[in-house]
Amino acid sequence: MGIDADSEGRRTTPEQHLVRTGYALLGDDSCIAEARRHAVAFLDQAHAVHCVFVSDRARDLTQLVVSELVTNARKYAPGPVLMELLLTARVVEVVVWDSEPTVPEAQPADPGRVGQHGLEIVKVATEELLIEQEPVGKRITARIALSDIPSDTAGRR
Repeated sequence: MGIDADSEGRRTTPEQHLVRTGYALLGDDSCIAEARRHAVAFLDQAHAVHCVFVSDRARDLTQLVVSELVTNARKYAPGPVLMELLLTARVVEVVVWDSEPTVPEAQPADPGRVGQHGLEIVKVATEELLIEQEPVGKRITARIALSDIPSDTAGRR
């Protein structure tokens, strides 16, 4: 594991968070587009302030993952949605919390099925996907590689 420095000259490893931010989304019809805008602004800031390279692939996948996770939270959970974005030297993490305690499962592949492909898409687009039940609701964490070449573990956890 390499050692780098953050914007203030402190030593960091590739897995340490360089920057993080959080958002409370009201859960209305505009929250999905709002979440995507927050994600793009976050990645732009990471590039401008912290000089972190974010590939076009990572930018597109981050928007896709944010859209799918927030859409699912909006669709299946009552109340607000919380989204946190975190950045290491290697990945962007998208964390979405909602109040629905049921842990989602990807459906078996079925090209004839209309809808309910969101979790399948997120699994393929990410290096790692963690779903955790919380005392209230659940938290889903998706890790997306910043480079154009994902690691060998892409979408498999």
